[in-house]
Amino acid sequence: MKDELKKFIDAKFNIPPIEGEDKVCSLEEAVSKNLRRGMSFHFAGKGGALFYQLVREFWGKNANFTLISPSLASLVLVLLCGNLLKKAVISFAGNSYPTPGPNPLVQKAYITRAVEFENWSMLTITQRLMAGAMGWDFIPTNSLIGSSIAKDNKNSFKVIESPFNSGNKIGLVKALRPDITMVHGIAADRSGNTILSYPLNVDAFGAWAAKEGVIVSVENIVSTEYIRSHAHMVRIPSYMVKAVCEVPFGAHPSGMSSFGVSQFEGYFEDYEFATLIRNASMDENKFLNFIQEWILDCPDPKQYFEKIGGDRLRYLKDKAKPYSWVAETLAAVPVVEFDKEANRLETMVIAGSRFIMERCKSKGYKNILAGIGLSNLAAWMATYKLKETGYDVDLVAEIGMYGYLPRPSDPTVFSMHNFWSCKMLSNIETALGVMVGGPTNSCMGVLAGGQIDVYGNANSTEIPGVFYMVGSGGANDIVTTCRETIAFCSSGKERLVEKVPYITYPGNRVKTLITDVGIFEKLDGEEKFTLTAYSPYATALEEEEAIKSIKKVVSWEVEVAPKLKRIDLPSQEEIMMVRLFDPRGYYTKS
Repeated sequence: MKDELKKFIDAKFNIPPIEGEDKVCSLEEAVSKNLRRGMSFHFAGKGGALFYQLVREFWGKNANFTLISPSLASLVLVLLCGNLLKKAVISFAGNSYPTPGPNPLVQKAYITRAVEFENWSMLTITQRLMAGAMGWDFIPTNSLIGSSIAKDNKNSFKVIESPFNSGNKIGLVKALRPDITMVHGIAADRSGNTILSYPLNVDAFGAWAAKEGVIVSVENIVSTEYIRSHAHMVRIPSYMVKAVCEVPFGAHPSGMSSFGVSQFEGYFEDYEFATLIRNASMDENKFLNFIQEWILDCPDPKQYFEKIGGDRLRYLKDKAKPYSWVAETLAAVPVVEFDKEANRLETMVIAGSRFIMERCKSKGYKNILAGIGLSNLAAWMATYKLKETGYDVDLVAEIGMYGYLPRPSDPTVFSMHNFWSCKMLSNIETALGVMVGGPTNSCMGVLAGGQIDVYGNANSTEIPGVFYMVGSGGANDIVTTCRETIAFCSSGKERLVEKVPYITYPGNRVKTLITDVGIFEKLDGEEKFTLTAYSPYATALEEEEAIKSIKKVVSWEVEVAPKLKRIDLPSQEEIMMVRLFDPRGYYTKS
C-alpha cells in the first residue's frame, strides 16, 4: 500500500521544473505584435534592447506615443526624433550623465510644442501607477502642495481636507494606467514570471497597472524551478506578461546589478556610451546620425553587441564587481592636484558639509537624502565626518538606496559602486514615501535648484514658454515632506532671483541656502533669507567689501545678520575628500 501511495503522490503532486505557457519570442515579434501607434507605454529606464526595437519598428511612422517614465534622458531622448512621441509624463527631461542639465532636443520639443510635457515628481508618478495597479481612481500624497506642478496638473491633482484629521490638507493624484509596459529584468521563466534588478527604482507598479500587459526582456530565461527558488525576488507574475525575450546585456547602456541572484554577473552602466549619447544629442543632425548608426543600422542585438565589442562588455562586468572602485580611484589619483588650494565651488561644498554636520547634531536628524551635484558631494562628506565623530547617520537615494557609504572615484549618486555599501535596497515609494516622507522620518533634504528666491522656493523645471530646465525628479517629494532642507545654488542674478517664475518645490521647509559667495539662513522663524556668513574664496576682501560683492550677484535685497561670520578656509583633509569623490571635476570645476 505504501509503494502504491508513494507512486500516486509522485504522480499527482510532483512540481514540474518547467511549466506555463511558452511566451518566448524575438524582440521584433514582441514589439510588432503588442505595440500600436497612439499607445501610452511605461518605460522605467532599463531595457535598451527593447527600446531599440520600438524605435526600429516605428521610426518615421508618426507613432504618436505617450511616454510614462520618471525620466526622459540619455537613450530615451531618441523618442524626440522620428515622429515617435506626442506626450511625455515625466519628472525629469534633459541630460543626466555626467552632470544633469538642459538638453537642446528637449528645448526644441518644448518651444515648438511638438511634444507635450506633463511634469510630475518622481514619487507622484510612482504613486499614480500604484493607484492604477490597485484599481483605485486616485491615491493620497503629501507631495506637490504649494508648487507650480500642482497648478499645472489641476485635472489630475486635487487638494482636500483630510476626512480623518481636521485642519490637515492632503493631495490626491489621479490613477495612471499605461496601455503597455516594457521591462528588462534579470531572469524570467518561459511564461514570464520575472525577477527585477535591485534597487527597484519605480518597481513593478507600471507593469501591474498596464491595461494590455507587459513585454519582458531578460538576461536569462530560466526554469520555473529556478523562479521558485528565487520567489522572494519575483516582481511580475506571468499572467500579466505578453512576451518574453532573452537578451543578455539587454539593459545596455544602463547597468544591471546581480544582488541576490545566483548564476548571473552584473554589469556597470556604460559611461563611455552615455557620454556618446549626450554629445550626439547636443546637435540634432549628429543625433540622427547616432540613431542611424547604433539603432537603425543594427537590426538585432547580435549586431549591436558586436559593434560594442566583447572587450567592452567584459570591462563592464569587471567594473560591476564590489571593489572595482579601488583600482579606479588609484587610476584617477595622478590627475588630481591635491596640493592646489580649493576653488570657489569646492569651498562651497566644504562649507555646506560643515553646516550639514552641525544641523544633524543640533536637530537629531538620522537620514540625509542628497540630490545631484554639489549638494550631493557636501552630504557625502558630512556623512563620513559625522560617523568619525560617533554620530550615526545614513544616506538615502531616491531609487531605493538606504544606508550607503559613497565610494570615491565616481560622483554619480546612483553609481553601482554605491549599491554594494547599502544596508537596504528597495524602491522609490519606500525611499521617498517612507524614509523621507513618512510620519517617523528624521530626514534632512540636501538639494540643488536651478533658481532659488528669497523665500527658498526653487525652480528646476522651466522659464514658462521660454526655456525648459530638467524638472523635479524627487526634489518636490523631498522638500515637501522631510524635516528640513538645505539648498545649494551658485550665485548670479539669474539664479538667486527675487521670485522664481515656476515653483518646482516650495520654500517653507528650506531653512538654509548654501552658495559660492556665502550662507543664507531663515532666522527666528522669518520667511526670508538673511546672510549669515560669507565665503573666504576672495580672501583679501574685508567684511564690508564682501557684502558689497555679494549684493552684486543676488537679485533680492540682501539682509545681513548682526554678527556676520567668515567661513573658515578648507583644510587639506577636506580638499582631499572632495577631490577623491569628484576626481575629474564633473561638478567642482569652476
